[in-house]
Amino acid sequence: MGETTPAPGPVPVLGVDSGGSGLRIAVGDAYGNADGSDAAAVGAPAPVRRLRTVVFRESVRTGPDGIDADDLLARLLPAAGSLLREAGGDGRCAAVCVGAAGMATLGDGLRAALPAALSRALGTDRLALAADAVTAYAGALGQRPGAVVAAGTGMVAMGTDLTAATGWRRADGWGHLLGDCGSGAWIGRAGLEAAMRAYDGRPGGSAALLARAEAVFGPVTGLPGKLYPRADRPAVLASFAPEVAHCAAEDKFAAAILDEAAQHIADAAAAVCPPPTAPTTGLNVAYTGGLFKMGEPLLEPLRSALAVRLPGVRLRAADGDPLDGALLIAAAVARDALRLPTDERLLHVAG
Repeated sequence: MGETTPAPGPVPVLGVDSGGSGLRIAVGDAYGNADGSDAAAVGAPAPVRRLRTVVFRESVRTGPDGIDADDLLARLLPAAGSLLREAGGDGRCAAVCVGAAGMATLGDGLRAALPAALSRALGTDRLALAADAVTAYAGALGQRPGAVVAAGTGMVAMGTDLTAATGWRRADGWGHLLGDCGSGAWIGRAGLEAAMRAYDGRPGGSAALLARAEAVFGPVTGLPGKLYPRADRPAVLASFAPEVAHCAAEDKFAAAILDEAAQHIADAAAAVCPPPTAPTTGLNVAYTGGLFKMGEPLLEPLRSALAVRLPGVRLRAADGDPLDGALLIAAAVARDALRLPTDERLLHVAG
């Protein structure tokens, strides 16, 4: 968000990022060559400047029928109108991209309700509905082939070679009971297990992690009661992941947990990277999400694991976040320059 004066002939677009941590809505000004030819060499549209942003800390409701379209629209439409007018427009925009966690499996209500509602309110029939993993990919790599690992409490990897035949490749993202291997919840759970082993006197126990667990949660005998009844158990587990990273330099058990997490993340990246038959020159694996704020304790073993699994592929930080990705997709749709593969559930484009 900023006060930058739009370039001449701005193309106002709207991006939405809906997830477990809340709802973010931004208006952007796409600029550069109108046909996106300034970025043709890397397969990306012209850049998008984020002009104004509104943040709702409460996440959109999800019920038996999936993501609640009425709840989303009740917040989205007033905020979008205000943002567009504050950015110097008349409340209309060229295109919208709504990225949402659960879009692939819980987004039927959004796909049914949003096109007509947004067309009436914002004056556009150009709408993209994307899974949050797709907007994370677009924010991280734009419209380039490669792979993106998005890791916070959970972990998912997305990759594409940009061809319709291959489409999107996805790995993990199955939640803390079935997967999310290498995620914050996975690291936190492994760290707490090592703490409990130390408490019991079993092999593989970490005295350092036991000390940190007691400092964070109190007596570890009370941990089952604090964890098992919680609806937000994955987030509570993930809250211990930074403690594992802090101990890794001096504690071999904590370091081993991060090494294993890096192997899991590399496995997911390798599963979704374009196959060997696709062009791989300059291919990137980008990382995004709060888990990577722990820095080198995780990134160093991840680079090593990727060098073995995907030799010649470069690990790099994401260019932007999922909200940037939503704006980028909206700008591409507005310009008829979308190169990312469309998919009924992962990236659906109407209008």
